[in-house]
Amino acid sequence: MNPPPDTHSWFGPSLLEPGVDKVDKPEEFQRLWRGFMTARVTLGVVLMLLQGSIYVLGASKDSVLLLICTGYFAAALAVRLLAHPRQLGRTFDVQWISTIGVDLLAFIALQWVQGSSINYAPLFALPILMASILGSLLVAMGTAAGVTLLLFGYASWMSIQAPGDMAAHFLQAALTGAGCFVISFLASQIATRLVNVELRAQRSQLAARVQRRVNELVIESLTEGILVVDRRGIVRAANPAARELLGFGHKPGDRSFNLDAMIEWQCLVDLMQRSFSGHAAQQADVTIHPAGQGPRHIQVRTQLTATQAGDDERLCVMFVQDQREMQARIRTEKLASMGRMSTAVAHEIRNPLATITQANALLDEDLIDPKHKQLTRMVQQNAKRLEKIVEDILNVSRVQQLESVNSTPALDLNASVERICRDWQNQTASEHLLSVQLPPGLIEVKFESEHLRRILVNLLDNARRYASHQLNAIQVSVRPTTLGHCALSVWSDGQPMDQSVERHLFEPFFSSESRSSGLGLYICRELCEGHGATIAYDRTQRTMTGKPVDGNEFLVTLQTRPATSRAQMTHQHIPDTPWHQTQR
Repeated sequence: MNPPPDTHSWFGPSLLEPGVDKVDKPEEFQRLWRGFMTARVTLGVVLMLLQGSIYVLGASKDSVLLLICTGYFAAALAVRLLAHPRQLGRTFDVQWISTIGVDLLAFIALQWVQGSSINYAPLFALPILMASILGSLLVAMGTAAGVTLLLFGYASWMSIQAPGDMAAHFLQAALTGAGCFVISFLASQIATRLVNVELRAQRSQLAARVQRRVNELVIESLTEGILVVDRRGIVRAANPAARELLGFGHKPGDRSFNLDAMIEWQCLVDLMQRSFSGHAAQQADVTIHPAGQGPRHIQVRTQLTATQAGDDERLCVMFVQDQREMQARIRTEKLASMGRMSTAVAHEIRNPLATITQANALLDEDLIDPKHKQLTRMVQQNAKRLEKIVEDILNVSRVQQLESVNSTPALDLNASVERICRDWQNQTASEHLLSVQLPPGLIEVKFESEHLRRILVNLLDNARRYASHQLNAIQVSVRPTTLGHCALSVWSDGQPMDQSVERHLFEPFFSSESRSSGLGLYICRELCEGHGATIAYDRTQRTMTGKPVDGNEFLVTLQTRPATSRAQMTHQHIPDTPWHQTQR
């Protein structure tokens, strides 16, 4: 049984350099195979015409030569039309016999029948080259040895026919055989070199394709916009961030576009032209006005690509970044530094604050005048408020470990949400704005009541800041979701958030407003995670005044506990904390 073709093939390990793997698609081998088979057919046609002409002209009346040429042509044509490109094995198998073996047999038969009048020895170069290029070195050397033996056999036969020319016949066979060995070895080495070159080229192309895909993926995911523009202003490539900043969107099929197409992009065209004319990088802060959108202040940096040999075209790469997002990042870093400083200050405030609270309590015991007692109550209230602020800063700085969810008392979610919303309505005079929808029955969740109040009040304050003043512009609802979970939703009909704001929504010290500390949603997220809950934002649609309206929704998913009867449940007390103490 012959070994698998790929173990001795033209692309197999016997012809490869160490460390080079087998290729998947040997197109070059198939082209060479077809070339050799076509050459055999062509040679068969030439031989038939030659012998036919000799026979017709009467130079030879032996029809055996014509039959040999016809048979060789038929065998070569059958292999060319019916066989598929296959690689030669290590041994003289059926494939070798049907191609190289047929050639050797036909050529030696022609030489044997023709005699010394015509020398067919040069034709042996075809099977030797075929074995050297389409097979291994072992097959090539074996074929060369076979040709040499056949030539020596023919020389022996000729010596018997003409004893006087014995030395000449054997010398000719020896020289021809030596040439066959040289040709087979050199052709095999050249074929090996070509195989390795093709393999390395294919591996290089594969590595280039992989690198290009990685680069495209990285550029697509960058938050900084990137445009590749030529001298004519045609954008060859643009990542999603750049399209979003230009207000171009993600229209399918818009792989390239012209900057001159929109008058809003004229500032980018001018910057690109200055880069090409000055042959230097440019940087500028520009303002564009996308159609149907507000003005966008962006920073643009340009850089020209290097020219390649034989390629004089240079491209301009434009790096586009939203100034608002840059400023927000800088402000976030500053606020983070201030937060660390505030933590240190909060630690220092704690002890004097405790002393003030204790001294005020002792002073209150000795006072009788109602006016003086009112002053001590004011000191007590503001001291507690200051203590709450200090505790919030410390909680944010160290993300204080919350109590285990399993040890958290059960909380009636419907009753808690209803009470918190009612208190918030009274404090903000927003009775007409807020609509509360609660499901029937008892829903117990694993959550601290004060933490739930802080989260819900924070979300309601944010909703009120951006919602309209129409009826039911803010909607709070509770609904079961999956087994063991329920969802608390706070929806408002505010305008959609900017993408740069949404990406950093729950980060500490990040806010779209200069007067906000940016801690509210971060604290909400930390409180949710401490109780095994999650908080997320989405743009959803609700019904308001009988028609669907798009709005912003914050969804808190909480863990529930098996329901018990109201008579057996001990409700957790929800303290009547003043609204101004829970405000973000």
